[in-house]
Amino acid sequence: MKNMRRFVVVGVLSALVMAGFGARPGMAEPRAHVYLLRGLLNIFSLGMDNLAEKIQRHGIHATVHNHTEWQTLADNAAAAYHAGKEGPIIIVGHSLGADAVMQMSTYLGQKGVPVALAVPFDARGSYATSRNVRRLLNLTHAGYGYMSRGAGFQGSLSNVDVSRDGSIDHLNIDKSARLHAQVLAAILEVVGNGSGNQPTANGHNAQRAIATPGSGQNGTMKPTESTQTPPKSGSGVTNSTESVLRH
Repeated sequence: MKNMRRFVVVGVLSALVMAGFGARPGMAEPRAHVYLLRGLLNIFSLGMDNLAEKIQRHGIHATVHNHTEWQTLADNAAAAYHAGKEGPIIIVGHSLGADAVMQMSTYLGQKGVPVALAVPFDARGSYATSRNVRRLLNLTHAGYGYMSRGAGFQGSLSNVDVSRDGSIDHLNIDKSARLHAQVLAAILEVVGNGSGNQPTANGHNAQRAIATPGSGQNGTMKPTESTQTPPKSGSGVTNSTESVLRH
């Protein structure tokens, strides 16, 4: 009888130990990451640093980089995403950093990595949005970049023209508290307050779509002239001109 009890105790302890070992190697939840990209010389886009601080206050991982680093950042992000360590991925940038937002998004698509949210502030060029982007919020002026739907794009795309706000220009659009609040709200809609879980929208997780390779250098989509006529609304694209004159 004692031997039977001993076997039962040993069996229970073994089960508990195995359960413990089974839990330890389990993958941690992926961490959301917001990449913020500055423009020329790292001195004209310091609003990205301020926005990063606001994002971090919500417990969301946010890092600030020069726009020239976008490909290295994308390679690292893709490796982390496929290892289950990172996601959702969000990219925000100003001026040349905004161009890098579009280039990095397309490049990530070629690596099978979805971009949950892309936010260019006054891109120098106009780009077709790659199909791996779930939502694109383009904050722009007349004469700067307007974005369009790329091949296979099925997400949400908004071009928001702030030209009517006389207090905002190309050099300070990245510092607008009002636009920061709009971007932060969009980020929280994707991530939540500090949650690293992959977001769920419309009843399904962000798809692992692969972008159609473009014809530009490093596989990015070539920009059209930034002075082009803004694309017409429709086919999932929303173009709007803000009438609010405060920031």
